Amino acid sequence: MRAMNMAAVDEAKQAMREIFPETPLQLNEHLSRRYGAEIWLKREDLSPVRSYKIRGAFNFFRKQIAAGHTDRVFVCASAGNHAQGFAFVCRHFEVQGVVFMPVTTPQQKIDKTRMFGGPFITIRLVGDIFDQCYAAARAHVDETGAVMVPPFDHADIIEGQATVASEIAEQLPDGGVPDMMIVPVGGGGLSSGVSGYFAGRMAPSDFLFVEPEGAPSLKRSLETGHPVTLAKVDNFVDGAAVARIGDLNFEALKGFSADQVLAVPENAICVTMIEMLNIEGVVLEPAGALSLTALATLAPEHIAGKRVVAVVSGGNFDFERLPDVKERAMRFSGLKKYFILRLPQRPGALRDFLNLLGPDDDIARFEYLKKSARNFGSILIGIETSKPENFTGLLQRFEGAGLGYEDITENDILANLII
Repeated sequence: MRAMNMAAVDEAKQAMREIFPETPLQLNEHLSRRYGAEIWLKREDLSPVRSYKIRGAFNFFRKQIAAGHTDRVFVCASAGNHAQGFAFVCRHFEVQGVVFMPVTTPQQKIDKTRMFGGPFITIRLVGDIFDQCYAAARAHVDETGAVMVPPFDHADIIEGQATVASEIAEQLPDGGVPDMMIVPVGGGGLSSGVSGYFAGRMAPSDFLFVEPEGAPSLKRSLETGHPVTLAKVDNFVDGAAVARIGDLNFEALKGFSADQVLAVPENAICVTMIEMLNIEGVVLEPAGALSLTALATLAPEHIAGKRVVAVVSGGNFDFERLPDVKERAMRFSGLKKYFILRLPQRPGALRDFLNLLGPDDDIARFEYLKKSARNFGSILIGIETSKPENFTGLLQRFEGAGLGYEDITENDILANLII
């Protein structure tokens, strides 16, 4: 755990008050009761751009401008929170910026970035995927001499993200420190900054880092002892789906054990998002729900009675994704399953099947696929229920009736093709 210059971080924090107040550190009663601990949430979703990314961007620009680079053009490549933080800071300092975004970026994100930057930014849509977009941004920097503002792999960015920890240290009661700090990880700017600020005041074992299961770049890198580029990344948790941890960030984090990095399933993250929305009225993006999802994976005795701080990293959620999030959450919770049924083609066969359903079972999808033989047909059916154990009885009734079926709920290939 590499210590940071606390005075420099505190200075950056004070400078940040030019553009936004400290984000709240809130004791969450709901989670505290559930886990028998003090669960404090550092609400970075309540920053002006609804994520912590504004911190690193501000600190980077602050130092560039102090060095006299007010006439330079700044560039970033991002389809999400980094672009919005970049745009907000360009407008604050009244400097020109160019944001490269993939052509596939949702219009909502483009509009928000343009709103934050106003006349001080230009948005260029290039490429279908981020790698193509990033290459175009790098080429633009090489051709024009503009300044690239990286999303995480830079000392000034890390120092800016470390202001999250500086605020936590001020906000905790009695001037204390957490017994456990849970930090989400994407490229590593936030995690290296927060852990570096608390180095010497918290034991390395008191940190827990959380990545999406489909993008465990820090975990794989710690396992091998050097930064690893993942061959494949699941982009569902778009704010943390990074194929390679930053080099500077890995240097800051390489002293931690791979066992301190939890890779949580994307569908489990959806459960957290739905729960926080329904119970607490808190809107989280998938990356913002990472640290809270980790709580459910820990053994109760691991956190009972402790003061736990979980960083909620962002809340830029497009509600057009809500049906997919709800679907994933129900499947992970065991409340929804999909089956392919082989029903006989005779009068009354469907009625016989319906009689097998329990009082809390509901058909959410019914689709005739094809006749697999003269006397049988294949049906795709989705069933929702109120308790996971209801499916145990339902499958027993399927077996007792001699009904041919295949559960494809966790079959990613089939599910992606036909669900």
